[in-house]
Amino acid sequence: MTYKMIVLDLDDTLLRDDQSISPRTKEALLLAQQEGVKVVLASGRPTYGMKWVAEELELARYGSYILSFNGSKVINCETGEELYSRTLSTESLHRLYDISKREDVGILTYMDDAIIVEEENEFADIEAKLTGLPVKIVPSFKEAVDRPAVKALMLKDAERLAEVEKQLQEELDGELSAMRSKPFFLELTEPGVTKGASLDRLINTMGITAEEVIAVGDSYNDLTMLEFAGLGVAMGNAPDDIKEVADYVAPSNMEDGVAEVVEKFLLKQFTQV
Repeated sequence: MTYKMIVLDLDDTLLRDDQSISPRTKEALLLAQQEGVKVVLASGRPTYGMKWVAEELELARYGSYILSFNGSKVINCETGEELYSRTLSTESLHRLYDISKREDVGILTYMDDAIIVEEENEFADIEAKLTGLPVKIVPSFKEAVDRPAVKALMLKDAERLAEVEKQLQEELDGELSAMRSKPFFLELTEPGVTKGASLDRLINTMGITAEEVIAVGDSYNDLTMLEFAGLGVAMGNAPDDIKEVADYVAPSNMEDGVAEVVEKFLLKQFTQV
């Protein structure tokens, strides 16, 4: 099989623990793009929080793509064109706020390139560090959130949030999507918004088949793209249940796992006689 695209989660996958890309990984991805392979960054992060990665990997130069907000937006890095976008209605965001109060968990969303919260929250601070967006504390979440937004995050310790995730997947089935991107981040989006669904939509515009795609990730919001791709790769630092659905398990994000995948499955195909 000749692979034409590699789709990469960011946190704990492409990025090391210090939020950097290793030199080996960067070199491998640049070489792959020079051979015509499309590189797609797929993350729960806002678009703004992914742009520096796209710039470092020269995605605009090679016509590659960003899937941000867990697949709610798809952006062509070369043209800046937004190819796809799904948002939560104001009413849905207000409903989620009410649910967060009922379940005693934090909640945030994004407005005007800022993270909106009603009170200080350690997990919102983590999101700020990951995305580079400022945290804006507002007196009233509902008053501040007066128009649609791409997604909301519910925030709590991992054990409690796992319970909330299970409950909301049942309660909101068919209405909204609820899926954890990190143990302490529960992502709420429009129904059907997943990395796998957005990847399917993207490749259909490019003449690429699922079998020609490699997807690499480490967490539960990566499952749909790992299952969709011809080669689904779990990182060595992924939970065991993610590894079980993968076709291949790479070394961890601290051991150049992405570089190994690129070298083994992409660059090797261009050196074979």
